[in-house]
Amino acid sequence: MSEQKMIYRSRVSDTHSFARTGVLSLNGIEIPTPVFMPVGTRGAVKSLDSDDIDELGYELILGNTYHLYLRPGTEVLEKFGGLKNFVSYKKALLTDSGGFQVFSLNSLVKFKQEGVEFRSHIDGSPHFFTPQKVIDIQRAIGSDIMMVLDDCPPGDGTVSRIKDALDRTHRWAEEAVNYWEKDKRNQFLFGIFQGGTNLDLRLESLDKIRSLPFSGIAIGGLSVGEPRPDFIRTMEGISSYTDRTRPLYLMGVGTVPDILEGVRNGVDMFDCVLPTRNARNGQVFTSQGKVNLRNEKWKLLDQPMDPECECKVCKRYSIGYIRHLHHVKELSAFSLSTYHNLHFMKKFMKELRHSIEVGNFSEFFVKWKNLYETPEISR
Repeated sequence: MSEQKMIYRSRVSDTHSFARTGVLSLNGIEIPTPVFMPVGTRGAVKSLDSDDIDELGYELILGNTYHLYLRPGTEVLEKFGGLKNFVSYKKALLTDSGGFQVFSLNSLVKFKQEGVEFRSHIDGSPHFFTPQKVIDIQRAIGSDIMMVLDDCPPGDGTVSRIKDALDRTHRWAEEAVNYWEKDKRNQFLFGIFQGGTNLDLRLESLDKIRSLPFSGIAIGGLSVGEPRPDFIRTMEGISSYTDRTRPLYLMGVGTVPDILEGVRNGVDMFDCVLPTRNARNGQVFTSQGKVNLRNEKWKLLDQPMDPECECKVCKRYSIGYIRHLHHVKELSAFSLSTYHNLHFMKKFMKELRHSIEVGNFSEFFVKWKNLYETPEISR
């Protein structure tokens, strides 16, 4: 069994909540937390290239095992020496196990004792994922952080369905960690706990995953359609039971209000397609709130999308021009809006960490929650 250096160092904790700052150490790359990870599902953050990601200063992005397994496939990834070489990205990489995509993109999923059988959403070809195979795929990808195969039940799943998910998730977690410990290859493995919004089942699952020697722990199966009050209640219910010595990752969550709730309850890591997807659909995030770029009222406005933003897009272009690009469906509308949104997220997380370190996270929380739980801004 190979030894690994500690992945996480906690620095400052908020005195009025579970919010904390820290540092993720991933094979020589130091990443301050809480951190937001852009999603590069198929090996690319949509509409941007690796130069953009470097320029924005992101040192940890996310890829997806399911999609990369189907295309380009492990043969290509191994030939290029992993995804980082393939896409010319030299920083840190986290890969989801692909379990969520197996269940969400396929109507014909068959659970078996060893894993899950499914068909490709591309051509209908049959495939089979086991805890071990998912790790092998992520080894071909070469990610710094690998996620275990788990069973993510739907947000409206019955108690019986959730209990079945826990049984599979826990069994597969044990198999995965045993397989990983035989050959770690400088890759860290995170466990995932489930339970829906049933707090008793959540804590049962957390207790099981905490007992295993994972590098970090992830909260799975939240923000999958459950009512927001249930999301908040669940986060508050598990916050005092999480392991403060390991990084805590809230999977698939990336709205400003949800990041605030997550950090308040001890979360260190977030990922979501929302900033990039919304950008392509004409919505950008600003220091004043959300902006719908397709709105007619911006047509004649010769001001940046965000007067307080220092990204290269806001420095050069007017909101009137960006609106025009979206209106006529120019491809540059996607890249410019996406670049801005990821610049916003990077700055937002930096300011969030600073608020914890100087002791005013509560004020920061209220300010940004109010901004992003209100309708679109007007000028």
